[in-house]
Amino acid sequence: MGRVVKISEPIQSFSQLTEYFASGEKPSERWRIGAEHEKFVFHLSDLRRPEYAGPDGIEALLKGLMRFGWSGVYEGEHLIALERDGASVSLEPGGQFELSGAPLSTIHEICSETGQHLEEVKAVASELRLGFLGVGFSPLWTRAETPVMPKGRYNIMRAYMPKVGTLGLDMMLRTSTIQANLDFSSEDDMVLKFRTSLALQPIATALFANSPFTEGKLNGFLSARANVWTDTDADRTGMLGFVFDDGFGYEKYAQYALDVPMYFVKRKGALNGGYIDASGQSFRDFMDGKLPALPGERPTIDDWADHLTTLFPEVRLKKYLEMRGADGGPWSRICALPALWAGLLYDQVALEAAWDLVKGWRIEDHDTLRGMAAKTGLKGEIAGRPVKDWAFDTLKIAREGLKRRQRLSGGLVDETGYLSELFEIAESGITPAERLIEKYHGIWAGDLRKLYTEEAY
Repeated sequence: MGRVVKISEPIQSFSQLTEYFASGEKPSERWRIGAEHEKFVFHLSDLRRPEYAGPDGIEALLKGLMRFGWSGVYEGEHLIALERDGASVSLEPGGQFELSGAPLSTIHEICSETGQHLEEVKAVASELRLGFLGVGFSPLWTRAETPVMPKGRYNIMRAYMPKVGTLGLDMMLRTSTIQANLDFSSEDDMVLKFRTSLALQPIATALFANSPFTEGKLNGFLSARANVWTDTDADRTGMLGFVFDDGFGYEKYAQYALDVPMYFVKRKGALNGGYIDASGQSFRDFMDGKLPALPGERPTIDDWADHLTTLFPEVRLKKYLEMRGADGGPWSRICALPALWAGLLYDQVALEAAWDLVKGWRIEDHDTLRGMAAKTGLKGEIAGRPVKDWAFDTLKIAREGLKRRQRLSGGLVDETGYLSELFEIAESGITPAERLIEKYHGIWAGDLRKLYTEEAY
């Protein structure tokens, strides 16, 4: 694994960057699954997104949760997150409320953790007259009507985003997602999992598509969240075609990351909550002690870890792999996403079958499917077959993988049931977004306020 580098020690060589990834390697018996989900918070009185401060704001919601044993994380005087037993609750730029779950062994545990979190936040929110909505894009409010949370890195990102894309501020303020994090045992295992999950990420986007509304109207997409990522910042987003090249591994990803422009450097005592603006500057220059924001200073491994969090491809490598392709949704789909990826990636037979399914796709197919998933969901064709059929085959592989995993609940039930809703979506070819559109044209009669009652947690 190479030399262990102290957090405060300046990086001496490129190899330490790749050793950071390798330090995440674990034998299969130690593999865990992390589930993350965001949700929009709204005032029950007028459906508006709450400000940070005030008696019924996001800060009050965070403070209220501390009665359940959560510890506060502060940036200056602002409470910005909570921590408990390996999990965290944090606020995204527009006040989206996120649970980053603890690394757990089974989907049963993840669903239980999610349920406990939702019960806790609903208990506090009911006192504050707040509600929660699980969709992929804020359905009513403009950027200008969306409050901004007081976090130093968000100030830097908000100033930089309009320089590199037209939809970056929408990404920050008006999107909501479900994610899953999974381990790898070796570099070769990471490569196979990265390639397979990256190719199939648009399939997940289609299955979870759930954001057809913007500012009270249809927006022309089934996943407006996914579309936002196509014009946020080309330097740090996308399908990463090089992942499918011969020789891909830790080194190639590190080289890619070095060339992604920076956002910030964190230093205690700095203004703006400890964040120094390095937006657009080069981590390569930082390695050489030539970063304009900190001339003469070289980065630490902590700086490298921070920089890696500012990359936003459809699958992201840190000390584990992050699946980033799904819209926010109800509790059932929060459980379904990690079930999908655990079924595909945590059983070797399933992993190889999933790779066999997609290994013939061309790079152009990956990009085409990404756009198609956002626009038309499971409709259309890729590589000569309907997208719906690719999705159904993917789910069958995942189901068999979960069967072989044999992770049983207390009632001796395996994890395959968490895929049931996804099978219904794939079999029908109708995404969650299309179901919402049917209601919009039908029983809602164009009134999106109904979304906040029928689809809220």
